[in-house]
Amino acid sequence: MSLNTNSEYGARPRFWFAVYQLLWHLLLPLAFIRLAWRARHAFSYMHHIPERLGFGYSKPVTQGSIWIHAVSVGETRAAQPLIEAYLARGESILLTHMTLNGRRTGKQLFAQAIASGKIRQVYLPYDLCWSVEHFLKTFKPKLGLFMETEAWPTVVFRCKEIGLPLFLVNARLSERSARRVNRFGKAGCALFQAFAGILAQTEFDAQRYRSLGVTNVQIVGNLKFDVPLDQHLVEQGKHWQQDIHAGNRLMVCAASTRDGEEVIILKAWKGLLLSNAFAIAPLLCLVPRHPERFTEVADQINAAGLKFRRRSEWPDTPKECAGLDVVLGDSMGEMPMYYSASDLVLMGGSLLPFGGQNLIEACAAGCPVLLGEHTYNFQQAALDAIETGAAKRVFGDLLLGESVALMEALKESLLNTTELARMSGDAKTYSVEHQGATNRILVALDQQNFSLN
Repeated sequence: MSLNTNSEYGARPRFWFAVYQLLWHLLLPLAFIRLAWRARHAFSYMHHIPERLGFGYSKPVTQGSIWIHAVSVGETRAAQPLIEAYLARGESILLTHMTLNGRRTGKQLFAQAIASGKIRQVYLPYDLCWSVEHFLKTFKPKLGLFMETEAWPTVVFRCKEIGLPLFLVNARLSERSARRVNRFGKAGCALFQAFAGILAQTEFDAQRYRSLGVTNVQIVGNLKFDVPLDQHLVEQGKHWQQDIHAGNRLMVCAASTRDGEEVIILKAWKGLLLSNAFAIAPLLCLVPRHPERFTEVADQINAAGLKFRRRSEWPDTPKECAGLDVVLGDSMGEMPMYYSASDLVLMGGSLLPFGGQNLIEACAAGCPVLLGEHTYNFQQAALDAIETGAAKRVFGDLLLGESVALMEALKESLLNTTELARMSGDAKTYSVEHQGATNRILVALDQQNFSLN
Protein backbone atom coordinates (compact mmCIF):
# COMPACT_ATOMS: atom_id res chain seq x y z
CA MET A 1 0.00 0.00 0.00
CA SER A 2 1.49 3.36 -0.98
CA LEU A 3 0.60 7.02 -0.96
CA ASN A 4 -1.25 7.69 -4.22
CA THR A 5 -0.64 11.15 -5.68
CA ASN A 6 -2.67 10.71 -8.89
CA SER A 7 -4.74 13.90 -9.16
CA GLU A 8 -7.64 11.96 -10.71
CA TYR A 9 -7.74 9.46 -7.87
CA GLY A 10 -9.94 10.91 -5.15
CA ALA A 11 -10.23 14.24 -6.97
CA ARG A 12 -12.51 16.78 -5.36
CA PRO A 13 -15.95 16.73 -7.07
CA ARG A 14 -16.23 20.46 -7.61
CA PHE A 15 -19.97 20.88 -8.18
CA TRP A 16 -21.04 18.76 -5.22
CA PHE A 17 -18.30 20.23 -3.07
CA ALA A 18 -19.55 23.76 -3.83
CA VAL A 19 -23.09 22.70 -2.84
CA TYR A 20 -21.69 21.12 0.35
CA GLN A 21 -19.86 24.32 1.28
CA LEU A 22 -22.96 26.42 0.64
CA LEU A 23 -25.01 24.18 2.92
CA TRP A 24 -22.36 24.39 5.64
CA HIS A 25 -22.41 28.19 5.56
CA LEU A 26 -26.21 28.26 5.66
CA LEU A 27 -26.38 25.80 8.55
CA LEU A 28 -23.51 27.27 10.57
CA PRO A 29 -25.82 29.40 12.77
CA LEU A 30 -27.78 26.26 13.64
CA ALA A 31 -24.58 24.57 14.77
CA PHE A 32 -23.99 27.33 17.30
CA ILE A 33 -27.64 27.30 18.38
CA ARG A 34 -27.26 23.57 19.02
CA LEU A 35 -24.19 24.20 21.18
CA ALA A 36 -26.06 26.87 23.13
CA TRP A 37 -29.00 24.49 23.62
CA ARG A 38 -26.71 21.79 25.00
CA ALA A 39 -25.03 24.36 27.24
CA ARG A 40 -28.23 24.45 29.29
CA HIS A 41 -27.02 21.27 30.98
CA ALA A 42 -23.25 21.74 30.62
CA PHE A 43 -21.87 25.23 30.02
CA SER A 44 -18.60 23.66 28.85
CA TYR A 45 -20.24 23.37 25.43
CA MET A 46 -19.60 27.09 25.08
CA HIS A 47 -15.88 26.77 25.78
CA HIS A 48 -13.33 26.95 22.94
CA ILE A 49 -15.87 28.24 20.43
CA PRO A 50 -13.18 29.92 18.23
CA GLU A 51 -11.49 26.53 17.77
CA ARG A 52 -14.60 25.28 15.99
CA LEU A 53 -13.88 27.96 13.38
CA GLY A 54 -10.17 27.20 13.14
CA PHE A 55 -8.96 30.09 15.32
CA GLY A 56 -8.26 31.05 18.93
CA TYR A 57 -5.53 28.54 19.71
CA SER A 58 -3.45 29.31 22.78
CA LYS A 59 0.31 29.57 22.33
CA PRO A 60 2.79 28.00 22.02
CA VAL A 61 1.66 25.98 19.00
CA THR A 62 3.69 22.88 18.20
CA GLN A 63 3.95 22.10 14.50
CA GLY A 64 4.91 18.82 12.84
CA SER A 65 2.96 16.60 15.24
CA ILE A 66 1.13 13.40 14.45
CA TRP A 67 -2.51 14.41 14.22
CA ILE A 68 -5.08 11.94 15.55
CA HIS A 69 -8.77 12.78 15.24
CA ALA A 70 -11.11 10.95 17.63
CA VAL A 71 -14.59 12.37 17.31
CA SER A 72 -16.06 11.27 20.66
CA VAL A 73 -15.65 8.97 23.67
CA GLY A 74 -15.43 5.58 21.95
CA GLU A 75 -12.95 6.71 19.33
CA THR A 76 -10.81 8.47 21.94
CA ARG A 77 -10.60 5.36 24.07
CA ALA A 78 -9.83 3.24 21.01
CA ALA A 79 -7.00 5.60 20.07
CA GLN A 80 -5.30 5.20 23.46
CA PRO A 81 -2.88 2.37 22.58
CA LEU A 82 -1.91 4.07 19.31
CA ILE A 83 -1.32 7.42 21.02
CA GLU A 84 0.74 5.79 23.76
CA ALA A 85 2.83 3.95 21.16
CA TYR A 86 3.67 7.18 19.35
CA LEU A 87 4.44 8.96 22.62
CA ALA A 88 6.84 6.13 23.46
CA ARG A 89 8.58 6.88 20.15
CA GLY A 90 9.06 10.49 21.25
CA GLU A 91 6.42 11.95 18.92
CA SER A 92 4.18 14.87 19.85
CA ILE A 93 0.44 14.42 19.31
CA LEU A 94 -2.25 16.79 18.08
CA LEU A 95 -5.49 15.26 19.37
CA THR A 96 -8.74 16.63 17.96
CA HIS A 97 -12.37 15.92 18.83
CA MET A 98 -15.82 17.05 17.78
CA THR A 99 -17.73 16.41 21.02
CA LEU A 100 -17.39 17.72 24.55
CA ASN A 101 -17.42 14.20 26.01
CA GLY A 102 -14.67 13.13 23.61
CA ARG A 103 -12.51 16.02 24.76
CA ARG A 104 -13.23 15.25 28.41
CA THR A 105 -12.28 11.62 27.88
CA GLY A 106 -9.01 12.60 26.20
CA LYS A 107 -8.18 14.99 29.03
CA GLN A 108 -8.81 12.23 31.55
CA LEU A 109 -6.81 9.56 29.72
CA PHE A 110 -3.80 11.70 28.81
CA ALA A 111 -3.70 14.28 31.61
CA GLN A 112 0.03 13.88 32.23
CA ALA A 113 1.02 14.07 28.56
CA ILE A 114 -1.22 17.12 28.04
CA ALA A 115 0.30 18.87 31.06
CA SER A 116 3.82 18.19 29.77
CA GLY A 117 2.98 19.53 26.30
CA LYS A 118 3.41 16.19 24.53
CA ILE A 119 -0.28 16.18 23.57
CA ARG A 120 -2.25 19.21 22.39
CA GLN A 121 -6.05 18.95 22.50
CA VAL A 122 -8.30 21.10 20.31
CA TYR A 123 -11.63 20.78 18.53
CA LEU A 124 -11.58 19.88 14.86
CA PRO A 125 -13.00 22.96 13.11
CA TYR A 126 -16.29 22.84 11.27
CA ASP A 127 -15.78 21.60 7.72
CA LEU A 128 -15.54 25.00 6.02
CA CYS A 129 -12.75 25.80 3.57
CA TRP A 130 -11.43 28.81 5.46
CA SER A 131 -11.61 27.21 8.94
CA VAL A 132 -9.89 24.02 7.79
CA GLU A 133 -7.23 25.99 5.92
CA HIS A 134 -6.36 28.06 8.99
CA PHE A 135 -6.25 24.96 11.19
CA LEU A 136 -3.86 23.16 8.83
CA LYS A 137 -1.62 26.20 8.41
CA THR A 138 -1.51 26.72 12.18
CA PHE A 139 -0.49 23.19 13.20
CA LYS A 140 1.11 21.82 9.99
CA PRO A 141 0.90 18.15 11.09
CA LYS A 142 3.15 15.67 9.32
CA LEU A 143 0.69 12.78 9.42
CA GLY A 144 -3.06 12.59 9.96
CA LEU A 145 -4.92 9.61 11.41
CA PHE A 146 -8.73 9.72 11.51
CA MET A 147 -10.42 7.15 13.72
CA GLU A 148 -13.02 4.66 12.52
CA THR A 149 -15.67 6.44 10.39
CA GLU A 150 -14.70 10.12 10.27
CA ALA A 151 -14.46 11.46 6.72
CA TRP A 152 -15.00 15.23 6.51
CA PRO A 153 -14.83 16.20 2.80
CA THR A 154 -13.09 19.57 3.19
CA VAL A 155 -10.42 18.13 5.47
CA VAL A 156 -9.85 14.98 3.42
CA PHE A 157 -9.63 16.66 0.03
CA ARG A 158 -7.47 19.54 1.28
CA CYS A 159 -5.00 17.16 2.94
CA LYS A 160 -4.66 15.32 -0.35
CA GLU A 161 -4.12 18.55 -2.26
CA ILE A 162 -1.34 19.79 0.03
CA GLY A 163 0.35 16.36 0.24
CA LEU A 164 -0.45 15.69 3.90
CA PRO A 165 -0.86 11.89 4.25
CA LEU A 166 -4.22 11.27 5.91
CA PHE A 167 -5.23 7.73 6.85
CA LEU A 168 -8.49 6.29 8.11
CA VAL A 169 -7.42 3.90 10.89
CA ASN A 170 -9.39 1.32 12.84
CA ALA A 171 -11.76 1.91 9.95
CA ARG A 172 -15.22 0.38 9.82
CA LEU A 173 -18.07 0.75 7.35
CA SER A 174 -21.49 -0.84 7.81
CA GLU A 175 -23.61 -2.05 4.91
CA ARG A 176 -26.05 0.78 5.54
CA SER A 177 -23.29 3.41 5.48
CA ALA A 178 -21.84 1.93 2.28
CA ARG A 179 -25.26 2.21 0.62
CA ARG A 180 -25.51 5.84 1.69
CA VAL A 181 -22.11 6.63 0.18
CA ASN A 182 -23.08 4.91 -3.07
CA ARG A 183 -26.14 7.14 -3.37
CA PHE A 184 -23.76 10.03 -4.07
CA GLY A 185 -22.16 8.12 -6.92
CA LYS A 186 -18.63 9.13 -7.87
CA ALA A 187 -18.71 12.09 -5.47
CA GLY A 188 -19.21 9.81 -2.46
CA CYS A 189 -16.61 7.29 -3.57
CA ALA A 190 -14.05 10.04 -4.29
CA LEU A 191 -14.10 11.02 -0.61
CA PHE A 192 -12.72 7.68 0.58
CA GLN A 193 -10.43 7.38 -2.42
CA ALA A 194 -8.79 10.63 -1.33
CA PHE A 195 -7.42 9.08 1.87
CA ALA A 196 -3.77 8.06 1.63
CA GLY A 197 -4.84 4.66 2.93
CA ILE A 198 -7.54 2.87 4.88
CA LEU A 199 -6.58 0.47 7.68
CA ALA A 200 -9.74 -1.56 8.22
CA GLN A 201 -10.86 -3.57 11.23
CA THR A 202 -12.23 -6.60 9.38
CA GLU A 203 -12.59 -8.23 5.98
CA PHE A 204 -16.24 -7.08 5.98
CA ASP A 205 -15.12 -3.46 6.32
CA ALA A 206 -12.32 -3.82 3.78
CA GLN A 207 -14.63 -5.27 1.14
CA ARG A 208 -17.10 -2.42 1.57
CA TYR A 209 -14.36 0.17 1.10
CA ARG A 210 -13.12 -1.70 -1.96
CA SER A 211 -16.66 -1.67 -3.36
CA LEU A 212 -16.36 2.14 -3.33
CA GLY A 213 -13.31 1.93 -5.59
CA VAL A 214 -10.70 2.26 -2.86
CA THR A 215 -7.67 0.12 -3.64
CA ASN A 216 -5.24 1.00 -0.84
CA VAL A 217 -7.02 -0.93 1.93
CA GLN A 218 -5.38 -3.16 4.52
CA ILE A 219 -6.92 -5.27 7.31
CA VAL A 220 -5.25 -4.66 10.67
CA GLY A 221 -7.81 -5.68 13.31
CA ASN A 222 -9.58 -3.65 15.97
CA LEU A 223 -7.68 -1.29 18.27
CA LYS A 224 -10.34 -1.68 20.95
CA PHE A 225 -8.90 -5.10 21.80
CA ASP A 226 -5.62 -3.38 22.75
CA VAL A 227 -7.18 -0.80 25.10
CA PRO A 228 -6.08 -1.60 28.67
CA LEU A 229 -8.65 -1.65 31.44
CA ASP A 230 -8.07 0.76 34.32
CA GLN A 231 -6.91 -1.68 37.00
CA HIS A 232 -7.96 0.62 39.83
CA LEU A 233 -11.52 0.57 38.50
CA VAL A 234 -11.33 -3.18 37.95
CA GLU A 235 -10.37 -3.68 41.60
CA GLN A 236 -13.20 -1.40 42.71
CA GLY A 237 -15.59 -3.48 40.65
CA LYS A 238 -14.33 -6.75 42.10
CA HIS A 239 -14.80 -5.45 45.65
CA TRP A 240 -18.33 -4.38 44.75
CA GLN A 241 -19.04 -7.79 43.24
CA GLN A 242 -17.87 -9.48 46.44
CA ASP A 243 -20.34 -7.40 48.43
CA ILE A 244 -23.16 -8.27 46.01
CA HIS A 245 -22.31 -11.97 46.02
CA ALA A 246 -22.10 -11.93 49.82
CA GLY A 247 -25.81 -11.16 49.75
CA ASN A 248 -26.36 -14.10 47.37
CA ARG A 249 -27.26 -11.73 44.54
CA LEU A 250 -26.15 -11.49 40.92
CA MET A 251 -25.86 -8.26 38.95
CA VAL A 252 -26.64 -7.45 35.33
CA CYS A 253 -25.12 -4.34 33.74
CA ALA A 254 -27.21 -2.78 30.97
CA ALA A 255 -24.35 -0.85 29.41
CA SER A 256 -24.36 2.22 27.17
CA THR A 257 -28.11 2.15 26.64
CA ARG A 258 -29.74 4.46 24.12
CA ASP A 259 -33.00 6.39 24.03
CA GLY A 260 -35.94 3.98 23.89
CA GLU A 261 -34.00 0.98 25.15
CA GLU A 262 -34.33 1.77 28.86
CA VAL A 263 -38.12 1.42 28.72
CA ILE A 264 -37.76 -2.07 27.21
CA ILE A 265 -35.10 -3.08 29.74
CA LEU A 266 -37.01 -1.80 32.77
CA LYS A 267 -40.20 -3.57 31.65
CA ALA A 268 -38.25 -6.81 31.23
CA TRP A 269 -36.53 -6.35 34.58
CA LYS A 270 -39.77 -5.71 36.40
CA GLY A 271 -41.23 -8.84 34.81
CA LEU A 272 -38.17 -10.82 35.89
CA LEU A 273 -38.53 -9.64 39.51
CA LEU A 274 -42.24 -10.47 39.54
CA SER A 275 -41.58 -13.96 38.16
CA ASN A 276 -40.32 -15.14 41.56
CA ALA A 277 -37.72 -17.27 39.77
CA PHE A 278 -34.99 -16.22 42.21
CA ALA A 279 -34.75 -16.80 45.96
CA ILE A 280 -32.97 -13.44 46.17
CA ALA A 281 -33.69 -11.04 43.32
CA PRO A 282 -30.75 -9.96 41.13
CA LEU A 283 -29.66 -6.34 40.80
CA LEU A 284 -29.69 -4.24 37.62
CA CYS A 285 -27.02 -1.62 36.97
CA LEU A 286 -28.36 0.67 34.23
CA VAL A 287 -25.75 2.88 32.54
CA PRO A 288 -27.09 5.26 29.84
CA ARG A 289 -24.74 6.10 26.98
CA HIS A 290 -25.20 9.88 27.17
CA PRO A 291 -24.84 11.78 30.47
CA GLU A 292 -27.45 14.38 29.50
CA ARG A 293 -30.06 11.60 29.77
CA PHE A 294 -29.26 10.56 33.36
CA THR A 295 -32.17 12.50 34.86
CA GLU A 296 -34.56 11.31 32.15
CA VAL A 297 -33.65 7.67 32.85
CA ALA A 298 -33.98 8.22 36.60
CA ASP A 299 -37.54 9.39 35.96
CA GLN A 300 -38.19 6.24 33.90
CA ILE A 301 -36.99 4.02 36.75
CA ASN A 302 -39.29 5.88 39.13
CA ALA A 303 -42.20 5.51 36.72
CA ALA A 304 -41.54 1.74 36.56
CA GLY A 305 -41.99 1.56 40.33
CA LEU A 306 -38.52 0.17 40.94
CA LYS A 307 -36.35 1.08 43.92
CA PHE A 308 -33.06 2.62 42.82
CA ARG A 309 -30.13 4.76 43.80
CA ARG A 310 -27.75 6.84 41.71
CA ARG A 311 -24.08 5.92 41.54
CA SER A 312 -23.27 9.61 42.15
CA GLU A 313 -24.85 9.34 45.62
CA TRP A 314 -22.02 7.08 46.78
CA PRO A 315 -18.74 8.84 47.61
CA ASP A 316 -16.85 5.63 46.86
CA THR A 317 -17.63 2.27 45.28
CA PRO A 318 -21.31 1.35 45.76
CA LYS A 319 -21.59 -1.25 48.51
CA GLU A 320 -24.92 -1.39 50.29
CA CYS A 321 -27.43 -2.39 47.63
CA ALA A 322 -29.87 -4.31 49.83
CA GLY A 323 -33.45 -3.40 49.01
CA LEU A 324 -32.54 -1.88 45.64
CA ASP A 325 -33.83 -3.14 42.30
CA VAL A 326 -31.64 -0.85 40.17
CA VAL A 327 -28.43 1.16 40.42
CA LEU A 328 -28.34 4.07 37.96
CA GLY A 329 -24.78 4.38 36.66
CA ASP A 330 -24.73 8.16 36.31
CA SER A 331 -20.97 8.51 36.08
CA MET A 332 -18.40 8.89 33.33
CA GLY A 333 -15.33 6.74 32.76
CA GLU A 334 -16.26 3.96 35.18
CA MET A 335 -17.34 1.23 32.77
CA PRO A 336 -14.47 -1.11 33.80
CA MET A 337 -15.82 -0.95 37.37
CA TYR A 338 -19.39 -1.71 36.28
CA TYR A 339 -18.25 -4.60 34.09
CA SER A 340 -15.99 -6.09 36.76
CA ALA A 341 -18.82 -6.00 39.29
CA SER A 342 -21.30 -7.70 36.96
CA ASP A 343 -22.14 -11.31 36.23
CA LEU A 344 -23.74 -10.50 32.87
CA VAL A 345 -23.76 -7.53 30.49
CA LEU A 346 -26.69 -6.51 28.32
CA MET A 347 -25.13 -4.41 25.57
CA GLY A 348 -26.94 -1.18 24.78
CA GLY A 349 -27.42 0.14 21.28
CA SER A 350 -28.23 -3.39 20.09
CA LEU A 351 -31.85 -3.74 21.23
CA LEU A 352 -33.02 -1.03 18.84
CA PRO A 353 -31.40 -0.18 15.47
CA PHE A 354 -28.49 1.93 16.77
CA GLY A 355 -25.81 -0.52 15.59
CA GLY A 356 -24.62 -1.64 19.02
CA GLN A 357 -21.95 -0.44 21.42
CA ASN A 358 -18.51 -1.77 22.28
CA LEU A 359 -18.77 -5.31 23.68
CA ILE A 360 -14.99 -5.78 23.67
CA GLU A 361 -14.38 -3.96 26.96
CA ALA A 362 -16.96 -6.12 28.74
CA CYS A 363 -15.29 -9.28 27.42
CA ALA A 364 -11.87 -8.01 28.52
CA ALA A 365 -13.31 -7.77 32.04
CA GLY A 366 -14.42 -11.39 31.74
CA CYS A 367 -18.11 -10.58 31.61
CA PRO A 368 -20.51 -12.59 29.40
CA VAL A 369 -22.59 -10.49 27.00
CA LEU A 370 -26.19 -10.54 25.81
CA LEU A 371 -26.67 -8.81 22.45
CA GLY A 372 -29.77 -7.64 20.65
CA GLU A 373 -30.15 -8.09 16.92
CA HIS A 374 -28.67 -4.70 15.90
CA THR A 375 -24.87 -4.95 16.00
CA TYR A 376 -23.90 -3.69 12.54
CA ASN A 377 -21.33 -1.25 13.98
CA PHE A 378 -19.54 -4.21 15.58
CA GLN A 379 -20.49 -6.90 13.07
CA GLN A 380 -17.34 -9.01 13.11
CA ALA A 381 -16.70 -8.52 16.83
CA ALA A 382 -20.24 -9.66 17.65
CA LEU A 383 -20.05 -12.70 15.35
CA ASP A 384 -16.67 -13.73 16.78
CA ALA A 385 -17.85 -13.29 20.37
CA ILE A 386 -20.91 -15.44 19.74
CA GLU A 387 -18.86 -18.11 17.96
CA THR A 388 -16.32 -18.13 20.79
CA GLY A 389 -19.05 -18.51 23.39
CA ALA A 390 -18.48 -15.14 25.03
CA ALA A 391 -21.84 -13.72 23.91
CA LYS A 392 -25.40 -14.75 23.07
CA ARG A 393 -28.01 -13.12 20.90
CA VAL A 394 -31.48 -12.12 22.12
CA PHE A 395 -34.15 -12.51 19.46
CA GLY A 396 -37.55 -10.86 19.70
CA ASP A 397 -39.59 -7.94 18.39
CA LEU A 398 -37.90 -5.40 20.67
CA LEU A 399 -38.48 -2.63 18.13
CA LEU A 400 -42.16 -2.77 19.07
CA GLY A 401 -41.36 -2.62 22.76
CA GLU A 402 -41.78 -6.36 23.34
CA SER A 403 -39.80 -7.21 26.47
CA VAL A 404 -40.86 -10.82 27.11
CA ALA A 405 -38.03 -12.27 24.98
CA LEU A 406 -35.50 -10.13 26.83
CA MET A 407 -36.92 -11.10 30.22
CA GLU A 408 -36.71 -14.80 29.35
CA ALA A 409 -33.14 -14.46 28.05
CA LEU A 410 -32.06 -12.68 31.23
CA LYS A 411 -33.78 -15.22 33.44
CA GLU A 412 -32.30 -18.21 31.58
CA SER A 413 -28.78 -16.78 31.75
CA LEU A 414 -28.89 -15.81 35.42
CA LEU A 415 -30.31 -19.15 36.52
CA ASN A 416 -27.53 -21.07 34.74
CA THR A 417 -24.49 -19.99 36.79
CA THR A 418 -22.38 -22.82 35.36
CA GLU A 419 -22.85 -21.47 31.85
CA LEU A 420 -22.11 -17.92 33.06
CA ALA A 421 -18.78 -19.13 34.47
CA ARG A 422 -17.91 -20.82 31.18
CA MET A 423 -18.86 -17.72 29.18
CA SER A 424 -16.72 -15.58 31.48
CA GLY A 425 -13.65 -17.65 30.64
CA ASP A 426 -14.51 -17.60 26.94
CA ALA A 427 -14.89 -13.81 27.07
CA LYS A 428 -11.37 -13.37 28.43
CA THR A 429 -9.95 -15.75 25.84
CA TYR A 430 -11.77 -13.94 23.04
CA SER A 431 -10.43 -10.52 24.09
CA VAL A 432 -6.82 -11.73 24.34
CA GLU A 433 -6.78 -13.67 21.07
CA HIS A 434 -7.81 -10.59 19.05
CA GLN A 435 -5.15 -8.20 20.34
CA GLY A 436 -2.32 -6.80 18.21
CA ALA A 437 -3.95 -4.15 16.00
CA THR A 438 -1.72 -1.37 17.37
CA ASN A 439 1.46 -3.03 16.16
CA ARG A 440 -0.07 -3.91 12.79
CA ILE A 441 -1.14 -0.27 12.28
CA LEU A 442 2.34 1.02 13.18
CA VAL A 443 3.95 -1.46 10.78
CA ALA A 444 1.53 -0.50 7.99
CA LEU A 445 2.20 3.22 8.46
CA ASP A 446 5.96 2.74 8.77
CA GLN A 447 5.96 1.03 5.38
CA GLN A 448 4.51 4.08 3.58
CA ASN A 449 6.67 6.06 1.17
CA PHE A 450 6.71 9.23 3.24
CA SER A 451 9.06 10.29 6.01
CA LEU A 452 8.07 11.14 9.59
CA ASN A 453 11.45 12.69 10.28
